[in-house]
Amino acid sequence: MSTETRHRLIAANQREYGEDYGRLTFPAPEQALQAMQRRFELLAAMRERVAEGYGGTKLDCNGLSPGCRICAEGNWSCLFITGRCNCRCFYCPTAQTDNHLPTTNTVDFRTPAQYVAYLQRFGFRGASISGGEPLLSPKRSLAYIREIKKHFGNALHVWLYTNGTLADTKLLRQLADAGLDEIRFDIGASDYRLDKLRLATRLFPTVTVEIPAIPEESSRLKSLLLPLKEAGAMHLNLHQLRLTPHNITHLVRRGYTFLHGEKVTVLESELTALEVLRHSLDTDCGLPVNYCSFVFKNRYQGRAARLRNGGFMVKPFEELTANGYIRTLTLIGEEAVIDRQVQRFKDAAADPGRWQRGSIRGALQIHPQLIPLVDRGAFRLRIDYAGCRQLPSISYKNPFVTLQLTANKSIVVERFRAAPALELDGEQRDGFFDQLITSQWACRSSNPEELAWLSFEETATGLQEYF
Repeated sequence: MSTETRHRLIAANQREYGEDYGRLTFPAPEQALQAMQRRFELLAAMRERVAEGYGGTKLDCNGLSPGCRICAEGNWSCLFITGRCNCRCFYCPTAQTDNHLPTTNTVDFRTPAQYVAYLQRFGFRGASISGGEPLLSPKRSLAYIREIKKHFGNALHVWLYTNGTLADTKLLRQLADAGLDEIRFDIGASDYRLDKLRLATRLFPTVTVEIPAIPEESSRLKSLLLPLKEAGAMHLNLHQLRLTPHNITHLVRRGYTFLHGEKVTVLESELTALEVLRHSLDTDCGLPVNYCSFVFKNRYQGRAARLRNGGFMVKPFEELTANGYIRTLTLIGEEAVIDRQVQRFKDAAADPGRWQRGSIRGALQIHPQLIPLVDRGAFRLRIDYAGCRQLPSISYKNPFVTLQLTANKSIVVERFRAAPALELDGEQRDGFFDQLITSQWACRSSNPEELAWLSFEETATGLQEYF
């Protein structure tokens, strides 16, 4: 990671926490180096026994639950059925006190039919019911599950997250009868009780335990692996603790070491997750363990959303990058040179939808497929990146498209500028063209603006650096 990138991430973390930033303890260089060495040792000890996936941000990818596989592939929608919860876990990232309408991506769905239309419109293969605590609103949760399964049947996998405290045989059976495919218990909210999990194993095809990797509970988590397996759990998902303005006081009190990054996370939590994973392999307990790192969720779930939304806004002469951004290439030159380049495209019978004259004179927007036909030396190259997001209504700030889901429900996909435009000439222009043709991305410059294109083109790889 470049020094410029580190400074940018630190500055963003400082802005997010303001005066509270001073309460956070980050590792000294020597401590960070020792922690990185410990992580290297853990990964090395497991290398021949685990499958690393998604740029090395998720492991073990052997034995992922059906829902996790769908999530990792980018085909999952998470519906927050309510914002209320009956537990007050110290690690919870939000207040969990608002009984809002079922919501995903800032969009509310007043009826199950509206949500089903949304799932169909975007081609999802999986949906989860989350919260808050979904079992605080059992009728609502059941209604949405029933409608989803009625429409999609086995073509769409549905799972539900719960702390399990409100679950009983009657309610679990109702969920099973509604068609729920997978249930996930956060047993960390109930002092790691397994009685509700045992009830569920008789009713659901897949039962998963999903909990944060709490450093103080490392020994307990290791000792729980076999009892979890014997109780009927089929998968164990471990998450990395993440700091938020809501849980900052709780996490600071525990003396954790925090890490700068895309968001602030807990160093000891990642090492705990990897230690538990290694223990599961060393003891051959038979319970698949999945470490779902924060950088996996932030990078790959974000990429999936950008790709999904970008498909509605990308123009024929543009392209979606591997990381889900819309890339626009514009050749800048004299108007007469633009005329000659257009004629060259026509002479080669190039698809006329693959180029467009810009809104200003001396600009020609082209698809990457046309690069071999471009007289490179005659132009400067301008590169623009845009992202797309879902909104409940029109903001009138950016280009958008309205998607009608039902007679009384629509959503907006809005396009926004992701970064300032970058202009290249000479060797830098040619180098970018060559990398675009080969998809072998690298930057030969230390210029932060030029380094930035890498993050728009390719999803970052590897677990986060410690600093």
